[in-house]
Amino acid sequence: MEQTKKFLTTFLTLVALLIVIGLIFIYSASSVYALETLGNASFFVRKQAIGLILGLIGMGVIILLPLELIRKLSPLLFIGSLALTYATLLPGIGIMLNGSHRWLSIGGILFQPSELLKVFTLLFLANYIERTQFNLRSFFYGYVPFLCIVGVALLVLLKQPDFGQAVTLGFTSLALFFVAQGNLLHLSITGLIGAIGAVILVVLKPYRLQRILVFLNPWDDPQGAGFQIIQSLVAIGSGGLWGLGITHSKQKFFYLPMQHTDFIFSVIAEETGFIGAAILISIFLLLLITGIRLARSLENEFSQLTILGFVYLLSLQAIVNIFVASGLAPTKGIGLPFVSFGSSSLICSLIMVGIITNCALEGNEKSHLNPSI
Repeated sequence: MEQTKKFLTTFLTLVALLIVIGLIFIYSASSVYALETLGNASFFVRKQAIGLILGLIGMGVIILLPLELIRKLSPLLFIGSLALTYATLLPGIGIMLNGSHRWLSIGGILFQPSELLKVFTLLFLANYIERTQFNLRSFFYGYVPFLCIVGVALLVLLKQPDFGQAVTLGFTSLALFFVAQGNLLHLSITGLIGAIGAVILVVLKPYRLQRILVFLNPWDDPQGAGFQIIQSLVAIGSGGLWGLGITHSKQKFFYLPMQHTDFIFSVIAEETGFIGAAILISIFLLLLITGIRLARSLENEFSQLTILGFVYLLSLQAIVNIFVASGLAPTKGIGLPFVSFGSSSLICSLIMVGIITNCALEGNEKSHLNPSI
């Protein structure tokens, strides 16, 4: 138990550090844009602070709930978040921004229910896998229901469309299936079908194909489709070893689009240099390692799977975001967890942290998980 508390304390400290970094650089990256367009340099950091407060409240409530109650509610939470995400597609209910139906307006405040869907899909999967452990290797009684749960969530995400979130949730779900000692043949076949499906989805949508082509050579259209990634690379390269100094970014002066959201890593690298970027990446790496060790210190399978699912998701999102900003992956529209501006993402990330904390405090039953985790 002492070891679990040590890992949990380290994990929470790393999360707090990422949040502080996020608040500092959201202000730095967005202040010029916010002042010029909204007349208030601190507009975005204030909104993020409100999201932080709401997220901490949600996190606190979840920690106080019995873990068994959270587990029993997981099917209802999954269905509810699925319904809310589907509601974004309904005329007169969903809000369309930048060509995607991803938002709902709650009291005049925009909220992205797909963030909740990711959380509660993984929570429900952890519950399902625990309850189906001895049938999990069966195709019809274990794997098909697993695919149905994941598939219905991915279909709604793709319909919005939110290809990036669908890919990250899909990969995380398959990772859970693997650590639960699922059938590797089923996993391999699904991976192959998923890869073929992803290629088809890219080919069928011109804007997705364009993202791939721009990723391969942004200099073919430096003032158009390649502009964003080129400006991101300029920002990262301008930072050198030590950076230009916090708040001294030049790319935030209307050169780099989405500088406080999807491309905040570029501003951080510009202002703190290679050293600062390496430290940030190290924090995320430590978060992953600590999360895995926290899960392995527990004996309750549901707690282990839940923690692993959330840690894998957060880490994969961080990897994708950093790769995109560095020109190593096509643009996906995925923010940097705890750091990028986005109240919905921050609130849901803190909900995950609350559930992780609850699992760490109460997870004490026997496990059958793959020891390779």
